[in-house]
Amino acid sequence: MGLEGPEDLEQLAIKKINGGQVKEGLKLMLRAAKGYEEAGMSEDAARLYKYLGYVLLERTKSVEKARPSLLKSAYLYLDLIDGEISRPEVDIDLLDEYCFSVLEIFATLDDRRSLTKYAEEFAGIYEDLGASYQDNDDIEMAIKAYESAYRYYRLVDNIEAYKRIAETMITLYGQVAESRLESGDIKGAAEAFYRLAAFIRALFGYDIHFIEMMDTAAKNFERASKMAYSDGDLDGTTTCLVKAQYSYLLARNFNRAKLIGLNAARILYQVINAHRSRGDDEMASEKLVELTEALIGIGKLDDAMGTYKSALEGKSSMEFRVRVRLAALKRFAALNSRVDVLEDIENIEYYTDRGKYTKALELGENAMKLEELADVLEKIHEAEGVYRSL
Repeated sequence: MGLEGPEDLEQLAIKKINGGQVKEGLKLMLRAAKGYEEAGMSEDAARLYKYLGYVLLERTKSVEKARPSLLKSAYLYLDLIDGEISRPEVDIDLLDEYCFSVLEIFATLDDRRSLTKYAEEFAGIYEDLGASYQDNDDIEMAIKAYESAYRYYRLVDNIEAYKRIAETMITLYGQVAESRLESGDIKGAAEAFYRLAAFIRALFGYDIHFIEMMDTAAKNFERASKMAYSDGDLDGTTTCLVKAQYSYLLARNFNRAKLIGLNAARILYQVINAHRSRGDDEMASEKLVELTEALIGIGKLDDAMGTYKSALEGKSSMEFRVRVRLAALKRFAALNSRVDVLEDIENIEYYTDRGKYTKALELGENAMKLEELADVLEKIHEAEGVYRSL
């Protein structure tokens, strides 16, 4: 065959696996992974060992058969993490990918001891990074690092540590909100208030402190919608209105949430028709999902599912599926003051913000398995139909 290196082996392996010659493909994949490792291409080696492990797990249903490849991947990622944090300029997104892969692997292997050990270790790394960014007045990067530290401390139930991080995040998001208000970025300020509310909830629960901050977020999203409307930006108007609707919902201001939702739906019908008339099917689908969210928020689930079907006919994406589940979860959490569901929502949004829609969807699907949401989840699955696999 004249294969020159691991890249060629990987391509041939994929071709074999896709063609049904799985056993031969996996052998080639293992050779490619070893080739990458010998060439010092640790990231590619870690990626392939991980792929190999998950394919073996899927085919054999045996964790033990997948264990060697997955462990090899995890330890390569740990080496990559050590290398990344020793750099003068840490690529925090890349570090996130490496840390996420390690914890995902140990969770798959049901190795609670290693999962706890490394989650705690990673939390400490991110907390140190956050402090460094904060000292250098890089608030945006400090927030990003601290958010990861917070999630990992939550994962191992280190209450003292995650509450300490939550207090820091409240301060930082407060600074961001104030700065954005001063610069006239009302929507940006609303987003900051929304995030701030989540960390207030971590300290105080679903009480008046959380409700007041979420109400502040809602009012600012509403202000932003009016500014967008005055500028003739109907797309921006509806996006801000739906965000205001759900912020009011979580603030348990149900009357205001319903009024905002009805207004958003009314404008969205116009916006969708305008996009369709221009032949912009992709934007029409985006706005149909927004309309789905608005309708779920006001309790019109059957109408929402009809709209959702129409959205999927134009474009099916993982992000759409996550957003619909989030909408249903937020309404349920608000109506029932469910702190546990709010925590699920915050975890889903954390992964959504980082573009990890597969993980976000997995969490969303699991969160929807509450007995009280069984009918809603069934209707979502029915609406997704053949599009669920896309």
